[in-house]
Amino acid sequence: MQKRLPPLDLIRGFEAAARHLSFTKAAEELRLTQSAISRQVQALEQQLGQPLFQRRHRALLLTEAGQLLQQTAATMLRDLAETLERISPERSHMVTVTTTVSFASLWLVPRLPSFRQAWPGVDVRISANSSVVDLTRGRIDVAIRHCPPERAPAKAPRLFGEDVLPLCSPELLKDPARPLHEPADLRHHVLLHFDDTPPRLAILDWETWLEAMGLPALKPAGVLRFNHYDQVINAAVEGHGVALGRLPLMERQLRRGQLVAPFEAAHFLGRRPRTSRAYYVVIEPTAALRPEVQHFAAWLHSEAGAATAGPA
Repeated sequence: MQKRLPPLDLIRGFEAAARHLSFTKAAEELRLTQSAISRQVQALEQQLGQPLFQRRHRALLLTEAGQLLQQTAATMLRDLAETLERISPERSHMVTVTTTVSFASLWLVPRLPSFRQAWPGVDVRISANSSVVDLTRGRIDVAIRHCPPERAPAKAPRLFGEDVLPLCSPELLKDPARPLHEPADLRHHVLLHFDDTPPRLAILDWETWLEAMGLPALKPAGVLRFNHYDQVINAAVEGHGVALGRLPLMERQLRRGQLVAPFEAAHFLGRRPRTSRAYYVVIEPTAALRPEVQHFAAWLHSEAGAATAGPA
């Protein structure tokens, strides 16, 4: 099979011509002459035994075989270019990380300056989304996954667990017209809801929390709904209502006084619902051999230990 594969320069010339539908533009991109591109395409067509283009007056169209080959060639050349860049010793050291949008915006990104200070020669690329991707195929070095223990990858180290409690702005807590001393006082306030689609985190549902407090029939003063969790927290910081905060994701906002926990009495804390979910660090096997990935993983655990060392 390898003997039947055409030379790479023929594939590159064909792919550029197919993308531009022009031998002239392909020649300009590859810094060749128009006749050189034409010869490459002709040589490829001869090797394959069929035409790849329909050559019309002032127009170039792909045949059915050309369309199929163009799709495969474009993917192959892109993958090859990305791999060569990744293994090049001249490129800057890069760690690509995937995690949820909320973890990236609320916990990871605010802490990145400390990593850059410790390892200034290492670049970090964040790919934040809610999808579980294959690390090898997705060219991801590190994944920080939020899941129950039974769904965590084997031997993936646990970063930390998660606790949920109501949070609000200090100004809202000080409002004498709307007390907020016990959970029943939430009837005076707007509740900020996270509309997770599809719903995955029941622990972030106000109905679940209120039922655990023995207040399933409580009616708040109003409701605001958001489809991104960081929007919920931003609304809470601005004083628009009370949110269900996730610790230790909210640790920085609590320490800075942007948010406060109104119900700190022990009997309230003991009754709140808890989640079995935790954050786990997953490292792509080949990436685990690279020093910059090892540094990043060690930094993650160090930051996690600092965040959970004491109550916020």
